[in-house]
Amino acid sequence: MEINLIFKIAAVGIIISILNQILKHSGRDDQAFLTGLAGLLLVLYWILPYILELFTTMQKLFDM
Repeated sequence: MEINLIFKIAAVGIIISILNQILKHSGRDDQAFLTGLAGLLLVLYWILPYILELFTTMQKLFDM
C-alpha cells in the first residue's frame, strides 16, 4: 500500500469532518449527511483495488 493513499484518506477525513461541522451548525443536516456519504464512497473507491488484491491473494494461498 502506498503512503500517499494513507495521506489522501486522512486529508479527505479532515475535510469532510470540517464540512460536516459547518453544515450542521448552519442547520443543513441533510447536506452534511450527503457530504459524509460522498467522502465514504470516495475512499471506498480508492481502497477497492487493494481489497480485491487481498481477496485474490487469500484465494491463492488457500487453494494450494
